[in-house]
Order: sequence, then C-alpha cells, then structure tokens
Amino acid sequence: MTTYIILASLFIAFATAILVPWNIRFSTRHGILALPSERRIHKRAIPEAGGLSFGLPVVAIQLLFAFFTRGQEISRFFFELSTVGVLAITFGLIDDRFESRARHKFLWQIILGVIMYIIGYRVYYLTNPLGEHFILGWMSFPITVLWYVIVINAINLIDGMDGLATGIAAIVCGVLLVVGIKEQNLLVISLSSFLLAGSLAFLKYNFHPARIFLGETGAQFIALNIAAISTAGTAQFKGITSMTMMIPLAALGIPLLDVLLAISRRLRVGRIFKADKAHIHHTMLAFGFSQKVISVIVYFITMLFGLIAIGFSFTDKKILFSLLMVLLALIVIIAYIFMRMERK
Repeated sequence: MTTYIILASLFIAFATAILVPWNIRFSTRHGILALPSERRIHKRAIPEAGGLSFGLPVVAIQLLFAFFTRGQEISRFFFELSTVGVLAITFGLIDDRFESRARHKFLWQIILGVIMYIIGYRVYYLTNPLGEHFILGWMSFPITVLWYVIVINAINLIDGMDGLATGIAAIVCGVLLVVGIKEQNLLVISLSSFLLAGSLAFLKYNFHPARIFLGETGAQFIALNIAAISTAGTAQFKGITSMTMMIPLAALGIPLLDVLLAISRRLRVGRIFKADKAHIHHTMLAFGFSQKVISVIVYFITMLFGLIAIGFSFTDKKILFSLLMVLLALIVIIAYIFMRMERK
C-alpha cells in the first residue's frame, strides 16, 4: 500500500493547490469572510472556510481507500471517518458563514465526539509512562468525548494568526506518521499522510501574509482527524500503546497549553465562552514579534515536543516523561511571565 499512499498524498497536495483559488472566489462570493474586529489582528477582509481546499480531497481519498480495502476491518474505519469528516466540514462551514454562538459550537463538538466514540475511534486506556496503562472501562465514553472537544478547541484557539494552526497540524501529523511507520500501522500511516499533504499544500496560501484562512471549517476538520489518529481504538491501533495518549499530548503541547491558559483566564472573569485577544500568539505579538517570527518560534517548539513524543516509542519513557515535564513547566512559566508583563 506504500505506493498508493504516496500517490494519494500527492493527489491531495495537487488538488489542494488547485482548489485554493476556487475556494477564495467561493468564500468571497458567498460572504464567508473574516472581517477585522477587536479580537482579530488582520486589517482587511480575508476569505475563510479554507478547510474546503484540503478537506474535500482528503475525504475523497479516504472514501477511495475504503473502497480499495473493502472486506477488511480497516475499510470501515476509512469510510466512517470520511463521513464524520463531511459532518465536521458542514458544521464548520455554517459557523464561518453565520458566526455561530460559542454554545452552539460546543454542542457540535460534543456531537462529533459522541459519533466518533460510537464508530470505534475511542479511548480505551491511558498511557502511563511510569508503569502499567490505565484501563478506563465505563470512563472511556466521557474521556473520549472530552478528548475530541479538547483537541478541536486547541486547534481552533491557536488559529488566530496566519499559518499557525496549519503549520502545527503538519508537524503533529509528521510525528504521528513516524510512529505509524515504526509500528507498521496502515491506518495511522494513511490518515497522517493524507492530512500532512493537505496541510502543507494549504500552508503556502495560509502563511503570512495569508490569502485565505482555515476558518472553523479547516480547524474542525484538522482537529477531528488528528484526534481520530491519536485515539485508541480496537484492532486499528493494536500494538501502539504509546499512541494513547502521551504522543498527541506531547505533540500538541503549545495548543493545549493555550487552551488551559484561556480557560483559566476566562474563569477569572466568569465568561468561559467569551472570546478574547490574550492567547499566547497575541501576547508575543504585543511584545513586538512579527507574525512570521511567532510562527517559526511556535513551529520550533512544536517540533521539539514532537521529537520527544517520538522518543516515547523508541527509548525509556520515564526519562522522556521527566524531560517533557521539565520543558512543559518552563513553557508554562514563560507564558505566565509574558501575560503578567503584558498586563503591566
């Protein structure tokens, strides 16, 4: 299947490059635009719903692979993920066009998490780097739904600057691809390759100065697929114990940290669903960093966390876990100092 995966990935990259100009015209014609506002940093209207450019080719290839592997268990996972992917794109497109309320977005995220649990992309256990894995039992359902909600919000909240979420997604997919290759897991390799190809092709148009934004359409589709790849299922993840959930937690270190800081910040003012302009990238921007520099810095830190995540599959997990915790503590301290300095 290696040749087919490579050819399919090249097709996704090529199709994305072709669809972006169409997507820009489509978004502009139908008023799907990110308009300048107090909580946004761009100064002009930018087309949104960029996720259509790579989401549609990825879904098409997933359906094609479901057909090629029919009769095997993996075929069902390709088909069902592609179906939920269409649902995620639809939810995102509605939000990009009509600016849905935060409560409605949260409800959609829960619905997606419940559906993914039902079709088998679920968390059965949690990786314990210091000992035996934790078997979740009945806790599998709420933790699975919570995982999808967290990842969707992590990608969505970090998508506040040109190319930031897209670049992070590409790096995370690269990390998951390496682990999938090591474990010779066809589903992980395929899904990671497809999303990696689409993200990299789209990044050309999304990096500063962006010609088109991911929008909720792209952010939700990316997050759904990353969460699906990293979620422990049944036969499709057999043997990849470290997938659950240490590798994605490490690779998504920056977006997940941003979510924690955002929740803490909003709880203090009692408005958990109120959007603000105080995320990590906003704080760095306030210190005078350019958008390109911020993106490169975040990419570098994400790659660093990704290398540590890959290390969980190759070497002693206790050492790497300790190193990861030290790095995470340093980043939390630096982020806290930045926020205090900005308030002053």
